[in-house]
This record gives sequence, structure tokens and C-alpha cells, in this order.
Amino acid sequence: MIAAPAIALALAAAAPAAASDRAPIPTLAQTAHAIDAGRFDQARLMIGRMVAHGSKGPRIDRLLADLAYASGDNATALALYRALLAKSGGDSLMFEHAGIAAIKLGDFAAAAPLIKRATARGGGSWRAWNARGVLADVAGDWDSADLAYARAKQLAPLSAEVANNLGWSQLLRGSWPEAIALFERAVALNPKEKRAVNNLELARAALDAELPRRRVGESDRDWAVRLNDAGVAAQVTGDNKRAIAAFSQALEASVTWYARAANNLQVADSK
Repeated sequence: MIAAPAIALALAAAAPAAASDRAPIPTLAQTAHAIDAGRFDQARLMIGRMVAHGSKGPRIDRLLADLAYASGDNATALALYRALLAKSGGDSLMFEHAGIAAIKLGDFAAAAPLIKRATARGGGSWRAWNARGVLADVAGDWDSADLAYARAKQLAPLSAEVANNLGWSQLLRGSWPEAIALFERAVALNPKEKRAVNNLELARAALDAELPRRRVGESDRDWAVRLNDAGVAAQVTGDNKRAIAAFSQALEASVTWYARAANNLQVADSK
């Protein structure tokens, strides 16, 4: 049984369950369904009730890891999955979730072996292959990125996320027309895919040699993020002057110190 965050999470939910001891004890399947459905508070109560009635072991720990992952607590999810994998070896979905959690935390070194295991022998979901493409992009391994995204697209041909990441991969290579076409496809597949909408604007602005304009009601931080991305895009095209302008505006746009823009500005200034 895993201690630390897992036990703390379960016990925090256990108290309300004690007040209804006559209620049926939730099953593992019922709790997993609540997590899949996004009913996280209910899932916490269900796990707490099971723990209060003596349930423990890897199956409870797996529920806690899945709950942390689904609710966006990537640090806790990664720690719990790692502990489970160290004991049981796990399955492809566990490796996938752990790897994606590591990517979201920016820990690409930790993510790489996890995603590799999730996609071993051609297996794994489209999300695992999409993550493998992201890691290949980080490493600048375009051949591997193409293979990974092709597999992800084969498994999920209508995924806006895959189309968006394919577009970003092309943008990183300086293939602007291809990137724009892929971002347009991503937006067409899901007009609410915010990253694809932002990336499409970014790619078009880069070709037009303009910096993104602030949207009505856009927060300082969101605008700073888009300006920073525009600076990265300018660097890719070799337009260092425009990159410096974008990074500088990103710092000015945010009310807090925007570390990524500051770091990028320092790099651009040194060229």
C-alpha cells in the first residue's frame, strides 16, 4: 500500500462516508466509472468509504492514481503510478498516464521511457502515440515524430489534438504552410480547441510578420503566453529582431514575472 499522498487523499474523503454506514460500499468498477465520468468529488467519497471499510492494496492505489491523473494533479499521479509500476510492472495504460503526467510537468526525461513502454510492440492508444510524437519534437527527431503522429492519426483520425500537434511539429521545422493547414484542420475538427486556435493565429501572424494582437477580455497572462509563443516562432524563422520584440512585450503584458519569456529574451539577446 502506498502511503503519503494516496492515503491522505483517501482518509480525507473517509469522514463523510462514516455518517452513512448502512449505505452500500462502492465497488471498484463503480468508482472507476465515476472517475471516467469526471465526478471527482463523488469518486473521492467512494474511495474514502472503501478505505474506511478496510479496502486497501494496489487496486485502491490505482484508483487514487487514476483520480489524481483525471483531475489534473499530475505530480501526485506521477508519484503514485511510479510506486505502482515499481511493485507490479503495470499495464500500457498506466505507463501512458504516467508518461503524459510527466510531459505535462515538463519532465521529458522521465516521460520518455514511460511512453516507450506504453507504445511497446506497436500497442498503446492514440494518446500514447501522440505523446510519443511530442517527445520526438522536443528531441528534434522529426522522423520519429512523423511515425508517432501517423500512428496516432491512424488510431484517431478525427482528433483535433493530433492535428494540432502535427501542425506544431511542422512549425518547429519551419514548414509554415503545412503548419497552417494542419492548424486549420484542427480548428475545423474542434472549434473549441483553444491551442489550435491560438497556434493558427500564431502561424498566420508569423507569415505576415506581425505580432499577435490582444483579444477583447484576454488576461495579461494569456496574452503573454501567446506573445512568447510568437517569439519562439520568430526564432524558428530566423527573425531575431521580431523574437526580441515579442518576448519583451510578453514580459510587459504579464503582471507577474513571466519566466519563459524572460529566459527566451535572454537567449535572443545573446544572438
